[in-house]
Amino acid sequence: MQNLIIKEMTLTDYDSVMALWQHTENMGFSKADSKENIAYFLQRNPDLCFCAWKEDKLVGAVLCGHDGRRGAIYHLAVDQGYRGNGIGQQLVEHCLYGLQQAGIERCHIHVYAENKLGLAFWKKNGWFLRPELALLSKDIR
Repeated sequence: MQNLIIKEMTLTDYDSVMALWQHTENMGFSKADSKENIAYFLQRNPDLCFCAWKEDKLVGAVLCGHDGRRGAIYHLAVDQGYRGNGIGQQLVEHCLYGLQQAGIERCHIHVYAENKLGLAFWKKNGWFLRPELALLSKDIR
């Protein structure tokens, strides 16, 4: 897509990014998505979280991080009017490049099981399901 600029996400992008995420189907939110927590995440994961801009409109965003061993991508979103132009794929490529530069060899993504569109996107881009794994969570606060 012409005139698309992908840049590292900063905290000044938070309001625009949150608006995009809130208007994207199959997104789940928690306290981890507060401005304070996203600020910490961005600080802890430099060169891994990105925004896609078409002129002065935010059209895509993604969070990415790692624990020193495995990477994780969170909240990939592309504005509905801009889907199908490779923006999501470009954002993911930026994340994977950053993880590779950090020495990370594998990355994971969480997708709601009923999110058929999301699952199709990830599979089309070479990601594979891990049916032998089950995700368990526990709130610790």
